[in-house]
Amino acid sequence: MESHRRLLSLRNHLLILLITSSLFVNPSSGRSIDGGRSEKDKVTFEIYYESLCPYCSNLIVNYLYKLFDTGVIAITQLKLIPYGNAKIRANGTITCQHGQYECLLNTVEACAIDLWPDVNEHFPIIYCIENLVYQGNYTQWETCFEKLGLDLNPIANCYKSGRGKEIELGYAAETNNLKPPHRYVPWVVVDGQPLYDDYRNFISYICKAYHGTSVPSACSESSVGGILASLLYRTNNLVKVISQNIGYNII
Repeated sequence: MESHRRLLSLRNHLLILLITSSLFVNPSSGRSIDGGRSEKDKVTFEIYYESLCPYCSNLIVNYLYKLFDTGVIAITQLKLIPYGNAKIRANGTITCQHGQYECLLNTVEACAIDLWPDVNEHFPIIYCIENLVYQGNYTQWETCFEKLGLDLNPIANCYKSGRGKEIELGYAAETNNLKPPHRYVPWVVVDGQPLYDDYRNFISYICKAYHGTSVPSACSESSVGGILASLLYRTNNLVKVISQNIGYNII
């Protein structure tokens, strides 16, 4: 059982490496993953979530990376809003559905978005943290910055200075002003329209909502399936080779 858990963890770690090394363009290269498309042509894609919600972590870890893997991010203006079902008390403090640790991670992720506003930079951070949530190891969230080669001090300063709370209060207002109001999390909105329970099918909604001239080839069902299958094959094959070397086959 312990070997099984380690290999599952290894698979997730390899997926993080694939995302950060293959699916995202290095900001220092001066190139953008969006291919230079005009912001006005992009489809708005908003995810209202909270850090310790199991459905939210499942969406981010097992589905949201497809946006980058398929290239549909090129026509998408992705916005992540980590607040969810939190409440503001009369004294101004924020309480979260899953306790104070969720408030901490909501703020950490909000600070990451604020500090690294380029989605190609902050999404790997959020993916890594939510992957730990998905595994039940969220108290190890600080290791994500080491894995990604990022300095943790700006996050600590954002949290301690009150900037993080300021961002969260802004997210609270944005979440509470949703029309129609959100009923649960994750609450996924494409081009102003909530997807309700069909939120995992977000790529098809984005493709349908796009009216620009540079339609990604991934907007065809076969292309999306083929690219995703390729990524999963690469990940599973790496795990298979390693598991066979230690005498335990997970695949």
